[in-house]
Amino acid sequence: MAIEMTPDAQKYLMELQTIQAQLQNIAIQKETFTIQNIEIEKALEELAKTDDNEDVFKAVGPILIKTNKADMVKELKEKQETAEVRLKSLEKQEAEFQGKIQAGQQKLQELLMPKQEEKKEEKKEENN
Repeated sequence: MAIEMTPDAQKYLMELQTIQAQLQNIAIQKETFTIQNIEIEKALEELAKTDDNEDVFKAVGPILIKTNKADMVKELKEKQETAEVRLKSLEKQEAEFQGKIQAGQQKLQELLMPKQEEKKEEKKEENN
């Protein structure tokens, strides 16, 4: 049995679906930055094992470029910091959207309840 929805209920449902899609997008971005942080951490661990005067290479597109260890460590730490800031931002957005979803679900439920109550009353009257 399908529930009839008022235009307001349909509006809230569409808003909830939009917010859920945004939440999924945030989850994907969080996963991307988390993986990036793990890779950077592994690279920094490997760099820590090398001598300071040893040549290191970084991948730029399809080629490797020779660089020194200090510059590479600095670059990786900057990337790591940027990724961590972005992760914190995404976590705040995620919490905000989850709050919106909870509020929207509650509002939608309030909008649907009167309709469901009316249906129950109609069935009772039909049976009598």
